[in-house]
Amino acid sequence: MSMRAKPLLRTPPFPWADAWRAAISTAAPSGLTADDTRLETLTAGIREARIGGAFWAPPLPAMGVGTIVLRPNSADEIPLRIAQARALPPGPILAVLPNPAWGSDALEAAGAHVFAGTFDPWSILAPGVRLLASADDEWVLIAALAGAEVIGLSSPALVTLLGKALIENTIYRDPFAGRMATAEQTIPILADWRRTCDANRAVSAAAGMAWWKRTRMAQFLWTGRPAPLTFLEDKPRPRPSSQDGIAAWPSRMPPDLAEEARAADIPLIRVEDGFIRSIGLGANLHPPLSIVVDRTGIYYDPTGPSDLETILETADFSADLIERAGRLTERIVLGGISKYESAPPPAADAAPRPRRTVLVAGQVEDDMSVRLGGAGVAGNLDLLRRARAAEPDAHILFKPHPDVDAGHRRGNVPDVTLRIYADEIVRDEGMPALLARVDAVHVLTSLTGFEALLRGLEVTTHGHPFFAGWGLTRDLAGPVPRRSRRLTRDQLVAGTLILYPRYLDPVTELPCPPEILLDRFANGWRPKTTWLIRARRLQGKLARMIGKTSF
Repeated sequence: MSMRAKPLLRTPPFPWADAWRAAISTAAPSGLTADDTRLETLTAGIREARIGGAFWAPPLPAMGVGTIVLRPNSADEIPLRIAQARALPPGPILAVLPNPAWGSDALEAAGAHVFAGTFDPWSILAPGVRLLASADDEWVLIAALAGAEVIGLSSPALVTLLGKALIENTIYRDPFAGRMATAEQTIPILADWRRTCDANRAVSAAAGMAWWKRTRMAQFLWTGRPAPLTFLEDKPRPRPSSQDGIAAWPSRMPPDLAEEARAADIPLIRVEDGFIRSIGLGANLHPPLSIVVDRTGIYYDPTGPSDLETILETADFSADLIERAGRLTERIVLGGISKYESAPPPAADAAPRPRRTVLVAGQVEDDMSVRLGGAGVAGNLDLLRRARAAEPDAHILFKPHPDVDAGHRRGNVPDVTLRIYADEIVRDEGMPALLARVDAVHVLTSLTGFEALLRGLEVTTHGHPFFAGWGLTRDLAGPVPRRSRRLTRDQLVAGTLILYPRYLDPVTELPCPPEILLDRFANGWRPKTTWLIRARRLQGKLARMIGKTSF
């Protein structure tokens, strides 16, 4: 287990990803010399992100100030480490054996708590902790970064080792672009992976996940454990400890699961599609490239708080984050990105519209967001009627929800009835192009309202969507009392598209920031049309023919 055998900063062993393509670093001479100023900046960033070593591995129990951590380099070294520990001021002893075959009898006889295998070194190394390890063990470097005391090595020696490990003997690469990178550029990538691994540690099982998206869900919810994610529908329901949680798709989870979890004090973590989901409908069985994982509630349920609502209400949006959100918004608008598609909108018509033009976005009538946040609006026809009452002189466009129009979900209204209130019914026009030719949007809880805000349009809400109540929309359903903060558009975007969701790069299949997903769309990536997707499309066509709207 030599520190020099592999880079200190490296990619977690994502079991589904190609190791060569996913590699963020290689142990090889870089041709660079460690500079004190650069090394100080690097170590500060690494310390804050808590990356380096096997940061994705299970944590060790913290045993407090004075703990002595033993890291034998071989079975023969165990007696030496025990003797060194006995020579130190007394404290709890924790031994971490890289190889379980080395045996623990002597360590246990010395009063040590013994753990064998791979563990997250950051979980135990901290100020006040003492480490006994070989100089070529990477735990020595992480101890120096974390502020723990490395017995037998001076501070200058540790600085030299860090300079060699981080700068002189490692070559870095951008796994998404496939080109060389700097150590500084790898830190935010690894930091994002660390945050995801930490958030997933408590997930022991999943429920309500459609079979065709389970592979993707296992990728999003990977914990670093060797065992695969358990899907509760496949086997008898386990009884996880109170520290474990169940990730559930709210609309599909077993009806008694929420009550059982509450009674057993098991966290129920809700999972849903993200806001830049994919190219292609979920109803046509395209797995998502973005999800949200919410420990408090879920973003579309205004009856209680959610992680997104808490972010929007309390987050400290830094200047860098706001600038990033502004760039992200510009890319989404120019690229014609919406939840299910990527197509640049046509050039804006310079001629003024003769009348105010308003889009009304249809929805799936039994969708959870409608049921929980619909504020008493009785379906698509009622929404359209209310929009016409609020906009009596406008030219109103109505766009049916694509899942409804595809024949997969409820909410169909005959065209002859829609035309009582709508001037146009639009189906084949993509949402980005449609938003480019209207002045305002009326929604119940539809994400179309959020996409319209990105494009600077007026938005009127008739329900309680997540983007209502922050001072950016005209809200006809009344306030949500928990939402007291006034946000800018960029703050809303920062919380909704950067801090809250997770994204997966469809090329490398690595967790990624939203910008990488937009890059893939802009460069022409499109999902493969499988036999399953073709069969689902045919099912939708047959459903429309026979008037069936739910399966």
